[in-house]
Amino acid sequence: MAEPAADAPDGASAITLSAPERSLLRALREARDGPVEEEELARGVGLADDQVRGTLQRLRSKHLAIVEESHETVRRLTSRGSAAIGAALPERRLIEILRTHGPATIEQLTAAGLKDDERSVAIGILRRRGWLEDGMPVRWAAGAAPPEGLLPEEAVLRQIGNGETDVDDAVVQALERRGLVKTEHRSHKRWAASEEGRRLEISADGVDQLGALTTASLASGAWRDRSFRPYDVRAPVPYLAGVRPNPYVSWLETFEEILLGLGFEQSEGPLLETEFWNNDVLFMPQDHPARSIHDALAVDGVTGQLPPPDLLARVAAVHEGRALPGTSEPLGPGWPGRYDPAVAARSVLRSQTTAVSARFLAKRPTPPFRMYSIDRNFRREELDARHHLEFAQCEGIVGEDGLSLRDLVGLFRTFAEAIGIRELKIRPSYFPFTEPSIEGYVRHPRLGWMEIFPGGLLRPEVLRPLGIDVPVIAWGAGITRLALVGLGVSDIRELFVDDLPRLTGAGR
Repeated sequence: MAEPAADAPDGASAITLSAPERSLLRALREARDGPVEEEELARGVGLADDQVRGTLQRLRSKHLAIVEESHETVRRLTSRGSAAIGAALPERRLIEILRTHGPATIEQLTAAGLKDDERSVAIGILRRRGWLEDGMPVRWAAGAAPPEGLLPEEAVLRQIGNGETDVDDAVVQALERRGLVKTEHRSHKRWAASEEGRRLEISADGVDQLGALTTASLASGAWRDRSFRPYDVRAPVPYLAGVRPNPYVSWLETFEEILLGLGFEQSEGPLLETEFWNNDVLFMPQDHPARSIHDALAVDGVTGQLPPPDLLARVAAVHEGRALPGTSEPLGPGWPGRYDPAVAARSVLRSQTTAVSARFLAKRPTPPFRMYSIDRNFRREELDARHHLEFAQCEGIVGEDGLSLRDLVGLFRTFAEAIGIRELKIRPSYFPFTEPSIEGYVRHPRLGWMEIFPGGLLRPEVLRPLGIDVPVIAWGAGITRLALVGLGVSDIRELFVDDLPRLTGAGR
């Protein structure tokens, strides 16, 4: 055993430490100038930086070391920022061109050395400050004189280059967006031995103590000649949280409660759908581009079941522009070409929950009714922050006498306000199965405006074959995108991860 520290009381017991822990604890106890930085400890004991950091944390968990932590913000010039100081910012070069040559055309600015991207940046900055007139040629605004002295950006670049810290934060942020300045946040940790770490008797190097009994040591009796590592009853143990719902699923359930409170009833449909229910009954032409492999996901080798013959005949009639059975006039001109039942029987992964609405209307044609469905759909999409192959969609219908497009706009506003969204834009749109049609957009704080609420009044070509004579509002909600706003998530792919701390923001 090593000798106890000078201030260790009589009878202080040794506990087993690893070799790196012994080395670092000794170094901490020998430090006479106060707490020591991690880099200095690494150099003193000859260990790698990562090993030093991990070992110090283990000493801290054993109450043998304490840490002081400080933070600093460091701003530095990027390579582009350093180059800008030498070559001058684009806005400075534009000022000098106008000061020397007067009004200039795009060609003249290019000839003077301003590249396309530099010219756009320079003109935009000077116009926002009211120094340039709109339009061409580029010229000073009436009453504006060429600015004297350094521009704010030039002054801040020089300050950062000189290592100054008292700078204009707004200008720094603008320079960061231009890639001229980079801000780094650094933390510094200084370590010292705790009172207990100073009192502890450190065992000699090479002393090996058992941490647990094994079958082999019991059978051989080797444990009789060994000492055992003591337990630290104060050592932290992993925190095990109780079961909690997935945040995305929980958010969907909350939105579902809103719909139920507004008098809607739930309906469901199959994920493996036929072209008939996914598209045909919705008066989408059989050669519509959205039905190609670029959007819908077809299922080879599976033929779906066609609807009853009378319904198939009525849908075929509106597609071909013929009168419905029992009537004399067609509902409209229909689509070019003949309706093909073989296409209607093809199987696809459901690409829209409007198919659920269509099945509901076929079974429940008598108004009034309010129905919704929240379920999965599938489309061939390029994965990015807003798109995924699999996505949830909320779809619904409202059918009763006297409905109009104004009722649909009011419904969208009710949905948005119920989940705390105040910014909603409505604009005209087009869908094959509704006329008139609209789209509602909401603003995401990072992703900008996103199309969330499509809808409209179902066309007679959809309703009459199903035996419905009242106006029917068909509405949708991009529930997955809506969840991005509700959960404060900026990437749709995060909704499908199993890392709950990441989804809930605990890891941010």
